[in-house]
Amino acid sequence: MYSTDMDPEVAQWVEMLRSTELDERLVAVKTLQHLGDEDAIEPLIGALYDESPMVQEIAITSLWEFANPVAINPLMDCLGSAHENVRNEALSALKELVSTNDLMKLLDLLQTGNVHAQLNVLVLLRKIHDAQALPYILPFFQSENPDLREAAVTTLRYLNQVVRCEPALSLAKDPVEAVRRATTLTLGHLSDEGVVALLCDLLTNDADWQVRRNAAQSLDLLAEAQSIPALVQAMEDPEWQVRKFTARALQKVADERAMPALIKALTDDYSDVRRDAATALGKLSNPDALPALHQTLHDPDMDVRIFSQRAIDAIQKSMPEASHV
Repeated sequence: MYSTDMDPEVAQWVEMLRSTELDERLVAVKTLQHLGDEDAIEPLIGALYDESPMVQEIAITSLWEFANPVAINPLMDCLGSAHENVRNEALSALKELVSTNDLMKLLDLLQTGNVHAQLNVLVLLRKIHDAQALPYILPFFQSENPDLREAAVTTLRYLNQVVRCEPALSLAKDPVEAVRRATTLTLGHLSDEGVVALLCDLLTNDADWQVRRNAAQSLDLLAEAQSIPALVQAMEDPEWQVRKFTARALQKVADERAMPALIKALTDDYSDVRRDAATALGKLSNPDALPALHQTLHDPDMDVRIFSQRAIDAIQKSMPEASHV
């Protein structure tokens, strides 16, 4: 029974939620959503367990709009639903509603055998960032389900103060491309011994171009001089996105060894590569790059011209006054 002091208009729709007719329950749950009366929260929580996934989904959306913490635990129960729309709506709601106070409940859910719930909890843990989750995430690196391996290694990079995690390194050689892609990005946030060498190997040898691109992005984050030979080699990669992010990484670690490859990249077919190569040359502060940069001032792409001029200005600024001609 509903509360005796409930608004009669709300009460009639709450009563209709108990109807055996699906159409009536759908009308009721939609109307309660539009009324926005907090007296409807409890009945809407009850509707999360309706036999109809359509009713469940609308109830989730309604509770999301109320943003009342009392609904968080019941919404978590929906993360393992057999119905994709229900799971997705619950996940979207909880991304906004969960906080550190909900960590233990999420970790409990992570230990259930429901793959849908586990995948969704791994996503939600990225919002909470708590390193306490690490021991609960590690077992998923060995999961037979590649989606769980990918989700777990992705979540790892969001955990505060976790800078070492040797078990994650083995996933860089996972047979599934999606897992390797996620792992390669995560490696950029770790400082385990061997991470840079592993990323250099992925950048130059992995068969998947997205893994190679991600390796360049991670090497950009780490900015280690030992990556220079691999980065120089990757400037010849057949995929332009790999060349682009490699040029960006070379902006972080200015090294003369990269200059010939960067000058060559000023004539790359893709303007993004030409632009980032010009910027990297500017970081080198080597006047020998000026003739090639001056030629790019006539590049058909405006961004390339702008960034080339900036690179020229940076190099000239670093030169002795007398040589500014």
